[in-house]
Amino acid sequence: MTQSSFEVWPHPPVLYFHHQNMTTPALLPLSGRRIPTLSPGASSFPHHRATLRLSEKFILLLILSAFITLCFGAFFFLPDNSKHKRFDFGLEDVLIPHIESEKEARHSSRQVIHGVGAHDEHRHREEEESLRDKIRADHERALQEAKEKLRKSKEELKAEIQTEKTKVVEDLKKKDGPKPLPPVPMPKLVGVNDGDPGDPDTKEKRDKIREMMKHAWDSYRQYGWGHNELKPIAKKGHSTNIFGNSQMGATIVDALDTLYIMGLHDEFKDGQEWIEQNLDFSVNAEVSVFEVNIRFIGGLLAAYYLSGQEVFKVKAVQLAEKLLPAFNTPTGIPWAMVNLKSGVGRNWGWASAGSSILAEFGTLHMEFVHLTYLTGNPAYYQKVMHIRKLLAKMDRPNGLYPNYLNPRTGRWGQHHTSVGGLGDSFYEYLLKAWLMSDKTDTEARKTYDDAIEAIERHLIRKSNGGLTFIGEWKNGHLERKMGHLTCFAGGMFALGADGSPDDKAGHYLQLGAEIAHTCHESYDRTVLKLGPEAFKFDSGLEAVAVRQNEKYYILRPEVIETYWYMWRFTHDPKYRQWGWEAVQAIDKYCRVSGGFSGVKDVYSSNPTYDDVQQSFFLAETLKYLYLLFSSDELLPLENWVFNTEAHPLPVLHLGNITLPGSETQQ
Repeated sequence: MTQSSFEVWPHPPVLYFHHQNMTTPALLPLSGRRIPTLSPGASSFPHHRATLRLSEKFILLLILSAFITLCFGAFFFLPDNSKHKRFDFGLEDVLIPHIESEKEARHSSRQVIHGVGAHDEHRHREEEESLRDKIRADHERALQEAKEKLRKSKEELKAEIQTEKTKVVEDLKKKDGPKPLPPVPMPKLVGVNDGDPGDPDTKEKRDKIREMMKHAWDSYRQYGWGHNELKPIAKKGHSTNIFGNSQMGATIVDALDTLYIMGLHDEFKDGQEWIEQNLDFSVNAEVSVFEVNIRFIGGLLAAYYLSGQEVFKVKAVQLAEKLLPAFNTPTGIPWAMVNLKSGVGRNWGWASAGSSILAEFGTLHMEFVHLTYLTGNPAYYQKVMHIRKLLAKMDRPNGLYPNYLNPRTGRWGQHHTSVGGLGDSFYEYLLKAWLMSDKTDTEARKTYDDAIEAIERHLIRKSNGGLTFIGEWKNGHLERKMGHLTCFAGGMFALGADGSPDDKAGHYLQLGAEIAHTCHESYDRTVLKLGPEAFKFDSGLEAVAVRQNEKYYILRPEVIETYWYMWRFTHDPKYRQWGWEAVQAIDKYCRVSGGFSGVKDVYSSNPTYDDVQQSFFLAETLKYLYLLFSSDELLPLENWVFNTEAHPLPVLHLGNITLPGSETQQ
């Protein structure tokens, strides 16, 4: 220290005196508890001054004595005059707040101010004398304690300081810790059962799919546990930039509900224990808001609803709070990525001059509505409804939603519209918002119907060979190419058929069947009977990939997803047949000793592996296959809505209940 100074430790109040020649703090506690501390900047004691010299102690005691004498002198010589009612001026502000009888002192002073008469004056004098005695005793005790502190060694003082610091940190943690979530009624859960198909042949096929799930999980458990994904050839953990540099156990969270549905309860318990002990969102990692929402929040919420285990709900809410800073943009359209620790967000550099992506900011509604329902916090609902309101006000070229929107300006980026990558799940979530609301969110349904009408007019075509496909709109031109991701739309059209305007339910169910057929052709026209990433419909080629970088299969689920929806709505046996073809192809060409891997060329009889077991293979592909060979009583669509990562969330039969924050969105 370079000069004398006073410090007051905030809890509990202790007066500290530092002198120019001191390296160890002297303490003047003004209440019952003593907390040793170091002055700011004095984090440790110099080795060459282990103890104070005798002269320093003597000087310190003199200074303390002089200070106490000054205080008593000021107190006793204050004029006892009715014109000066605040006899405690100076003391009340400096000392009285720190004595144990603070409330009594303040009460007494108020009585002096307002009291009248000789009796009151006599009583006031007695109270003043009592106060003086207490203050005198406190200061004598303080002086004695200061002497005792001076006798302590450096190590003892440091130990006391560390103990108090630890206590302060713990107190702050208790104060700022997560608040308990309010109790809310659990939605009526129907169809959380075995789903036995009855038919022995079908059951045998379902058991095979369950065995494939166990192989994928056991391999991850052995070689990649805690990592986001698995490299089944190298037999080690794997991650991508959508999870930042973190090890958040994406496969564990993504697979939980599939394990539960399949009755793999020991594996489910292992996953739950890892989540309880290791899943931490306070990491310095930049993650994809979209991917973390659909995989982690969706997966945790589904695990909570299926199992009733509170830990999953708590973890989902903790993570959701970390995503909210991504919405801090001029328009409220969230950034694509956010740092879980700092809350700083940004967009992908390749996305149309820093734009946000329609399929990313448009695929939050289901999870965020459930978050508001479970927590009572309206922020989640308001964030997604703000996005919907903003989009409703914007002009749409040809009624189509471009894939890019600038979160700073609120303007569309390049006019590229797709029902596949970059756009797909935006349309899916419009329909599913309506379904999840027990068909009360009519605004969502109307928005979906209008969007599908524009898609049908501008993007859906029939090839020369009679295959219905969904192209991509790029700057006023239709590109006759369809992606594997787009194949989900067959199931979406079937799911949305009931409730279509103008009695078009039959039309949309038929459209779903045509898309399913086209996507099956994309599988059937390969050597491996597995579909490519994208396929074209021109130059005499139909449902076939042309470019080498579009010939890979990475264990994607969208085609099988459509098979399942079509099976549920039609019970046409061809959908189970097509699903079984996919099971056999995956097991033959993608299975390795360390799990399942994607392949780089579905047109090659001797393909090379990409050495990645995607988390969505366990979350979606195997789940949809299992459901395809289960009875309709397992997760019936009247009661459950699947998010875009195949995590089932219950329909909210809210009746007259209003979601917190919804009244402000009218």
